[in-house]
Amino acid sequence: MFENLSEKPIAEVQNEQADKWEKEDLLGKCVSTRKGMPSFVFYEGPPTANGTPGIHHVMARTLKDSVCRYKTMKGFQVRRKAGWDTHGLPVEIEVEKQLNMSGKQDIEKYGIKEFNQKCKESVFTYEKQWREMTRRMGYLIDMDHPYITLDNDYIESCWWILKEFFKAGMIYEGHKILPYCPRCGTGLASHEVALGYKEVKTNTVTAKFKRVDADEYFLAWTTTPWTLAANVALTVGPDIDYIKAEQDGKVYYVAKALADKVLGADTYKVLAEMKGKELEYLEYHQLMPFVQVDKKAFYVTCGDYVTVEDGTGIVHTAPAFGEDDYNTGKKYGLPVPKPVDEQGNYTETPWVGRFVLDPNLDVDIIKWLAAEDKIYAKEKIEHNYPHCWRCQTPLIYYAKPSWYIEMTRLKDQLVANNKTVNWFPDFVGEKRFGNWLENVNDWAISRNRYWGTPINIWRCECGHLESIGSRKELVEKAIETIDESIELHRPYVDEVHIRCEKCSGIMSRIPEVMDCWFDSGAMPFAQHHYPFENKEQFDDELFPADFICEGIDQTRGWFYSLIAISTFIKGQAPYRNVLVNDLVLDKEGKKMSKSKGNTVDTFQLFDKYGADATRWYLLYVSPAWSPTRFDEDGIVEIVSKFFGTLRNVYNFFVLYSNQDDINPKDFDVDYGKRPELDRWILSKYNRLIKEVTEEMERYDHMKAVRKIQDFVIEDLSNWYIRRARRRFWAEELTEDKMSVYATTYEILKGVAQLAAPFAPFITDEIYTKLTGEESVHLSYYPVPKDEYIDDAVEARMDLVRELVGLGRSAREKEKIKVRQPLQKILVDGKYEELIGDMTDLIKEELNVKEVVFEKQLDRFMNFGLKPNFKVAGPALGAKIKSFGKALAEADPVQIVDRLESAGEVSLRIDGEEVAIPKDYIDVQITAKEGFTVSMENNVFTILDTTVTPELISEGLAREMVSKVQQLRKQRDFEMMDQIIIYCNADNEVKAAINEHRNYIMKETLAVELREVESKLAEYDLNGHKTGIDVERI
Repeated sequence: MFENLSEKPIAEVQNEQADKWEKEDLLGKCVSTRKGMPSFVFYEGPPTANGTPGIHHVMARTLKDSVCRYKTMKGFQVRRKAGWDTHGLPVEIEVEKQLNMSGKQDIEKYGIKEFNQKCKESVFTYEKQWREMTRRMGYLIDMDHPYITLDNDYIESCWWILKEFFKAGMIYEGHKILPYCPRCGTGLASHEVALGYKEVKTNTVTAKFKRVDADEYFLAWTTTPWTLAANVALTVGPDIDYIKAEQDGKVYYVAKALADKVLGADTYKVLAEMKGKELEYLEYHQLMPFVQVDKKAFYVTCGDYVTVEDGTGIVHTAPAFGEDDYNTGKKYGLPVPKPVDEQGNYTETPWVGRFVLDPNLDVDIIKWLAAEDKIYAKEKIEHNYPHCWRCQTPLIYYAKPSWYIEMTRLKDQLVANNKTVNWFPDFVGEKRFGNWLENVNDWAISRNRYWGTPINIWRCECGHLESIGSRKELVEKAIETIDESIELHRPYVDEVHIRCEKCSGIMSRIPEVMDCWFDSGAMPFAQHHYPFENKEQFDDELFPADFICEGIDQTRGWFYSLIAISTFIKGQAPYRNVLVNDLVLDKEGKKMSKSKGNTVDTFQLFDKYGADATRWYLLYVSPAWSPTRFDEDGIVEIVSKFFGTLRNVYNFFVLYSNQDDINPKDFDVDYGKRPELDRWILSKYNRLIKEVTEEMERYDHMKAVRKIQDFVIEDLSNWYIRRARRRFWAEELTEDKMSVYATTYEILKGVAQLAAPFAPFITDEIYTKLTGEESVHLSYYPVPKDEYIDDAVEARMDLVRELVGLGRSAREKEKIKVRQPLQKILVDGKYEELIGDMTDLIKEELNVKEVVFEKQLDRFMNFGLKPNFKVAGPALGAKIKSFGKALAEADPVQIVDRLESAGEVSLRIDGEEVAIPKDYIDVQITAKEGFTVSMENNVFTILDTTVTPELISEGLAREMVSKVQQLRKQRDFEMMDQIIIYCNADNEVKAAINEHRNYIMKETLAVELREVESKLAEYDLNGHKTGIDVERI
């Protein structure tokens, strides 16, 4: 006997299953049962546990879990180790909020030791929620033995890696213009900057810089008026054409190509033209006389980066606040005034103490410039401006000392290694990531913060630097007495000093901590405490990853830090296949945020619909690499359409198997002896295995689940089970009945396995209840039997299905119910040889008395031909009218035949023969009176819509059967219960019942059909009010 599927609430059922998997260590068994088989290496990107998980995490984890389950079922050993990213500013900011702090001064006052302890405690604030979400959604991953970036072992591996860079001479301290967050008090690496761009409105000004030796003005445009106080030069393009122009009695310099845009067309007179090189070294008066300089300044310089795309072609230059400006300053020996402190506040100017990115400050600066007659124009524009990805504060480009890894030295190797990676989608790897690597910058790895991996470099006053690569080395070289249990965090390592080998002085650790992206990029090594442990099996079993998957935002985050470190340490990419998923948006296509109130509670989704439906929907609705518009109605549809259908097929099979007291897995029915319907569904099923496997090998989850869903709904349920259901009712266990049982069992079991990676709960329940085996997730993925894939069988059945579908469409168009019999349907005579022996099936499906294979379908149709103006218009241009005339004069039947056979037709237009493609012509087809036509892909059906009195009578009988069956279902009668039918009808319905009494009773398992005078509940039988009731015997 087969067990029925559980009727408990979905959340209760899945919770019980998840508990069972944990208790019985399903994950461990997935690994141990594949011992000795090839490894499939998976790296889990570490989330931060001090934030709550959301629907986008469910999306990413569904992709990861389905691949790992699939590969396990394909015979690979797949270890799955969870990880936690525990360092960095997001953690510090959270703790600052808890302690009501407002910056670094408050932290140092509170104490680094105490602050870092709070950070350590806070990183797992939401771990319980993460664990619960992981368990509820069925993500099989080892949460009990995760890698944690704050662990000493993990930090030690990071230290070893950084020392390797140090030994290679690739770490240096540089003073560069760095994107700097004044709120966090630290710089950002270039890949971090890419994470935080926002659309903002900015006040821009075109300022007037007066020449020293003439009453003339250079016009320069800026989007950052606050930097004008630090201006020391104006930069022009040496080969760009400039003009000196007079306007309203004043003389201005501007790029020739931008003059009309800046000054206004026809509003100025050109006095002279010159190349930018001719303007070099011309001097001008300081624009805002608030900052003193210690070198020669305020003259025109030349730079190749100047363009004429926007602005004036003359660039205001402040070396402290821009990389190009800084480089120009170095070239010309300019001073670098910096009237802004580390909090982003002015230290000089009349606006001392004000935050330079305060929009109100821009207004005050513009007012000052206007009062001094130093402003030519002002405008508010929208543009993308970088913000801190951690705290959302606008960034300042700021001259700061920082420690760098010289990644530019590895550029060619990075680009080459990236080309060995399979990216899904490929354009992310080739374009977005590939272009990023082509223009790679040195990696700013230091952060002037507290909670992070301390940079393991010690400095002596004599200038000597040394890197410590392990706890053992630290203990050996430390002046203080320490042991290897020392915690490798601030302030503990700050208190350790070593002896300088150059001058014997005392060396102290530099105060900075590492960029937390270095932590996560080191995970292939650090999660295994490499090279201190696991060195022997590392290359064979642990590196590189066969698969990783994260969001598109990680292109310049984790994906980059991984390849940067692995390219140096191992000389190769750390991953072979990368699946990149895009954002999950709301149903309007807007980004989800708590402030907008459009976020989704994943736990509520699991409670209402279950994890299977949530996972399936996320995979089904769009490709992983396209933005997913999340609409809860879509999950409702998935539950009803797919999971409801799958449950119904299983329950149908179990009902009859148990009723007949048989176990179909014991049946051995020769494939060749199975009926054509069985061979058709087996062919479709084996083709499905092949296609789903191909899609999963290219990580296309959407196509995989869509193909499974289409098969279950359309092929298995709507066609096979519906067409085969009477075979289950047969009283004798014939070979035909054994065949339908064996076929359905094989397919149900196989579908459970095919869908298991995506919908792990219901598939496990179906599989274990069908087979008695431990778990579908320990079974092996189905392998297609090529000998079962029969193109000819599929072609026959698929054509019949297409004809039936067209016939149903024709009925719907004419509003004729399927239960109303019709006399005949006409189909193209060319199909007679292929499906002439399948007419009974068509007759039953369409409820027609006759299928006619008609050689001349056009006798029943009227054809009209018109130009398809949308397609033909642009191609034919002026000839479109002549084309329409030629179509009107042509024989439409011949034209349609030619288009169907050749895909084009030759027409004489304006005296010349022109080949006309099929899509240039709009073919309009109508049926002649008494018929209706339906067509798709050049397949026609013509339905005879004439309804005779005999057909009307039979239609009433079929309506009667339908209403009785509905009553049986409403009253929860068992499938084989016998009944008595009571009816109270008008004469026409009575006549129909009497004529078809035997048919009605047989279909409804009625032993008696009584006409009564008493009042019964009335039902509409094709417009006839009829009283009907049923009684179970």
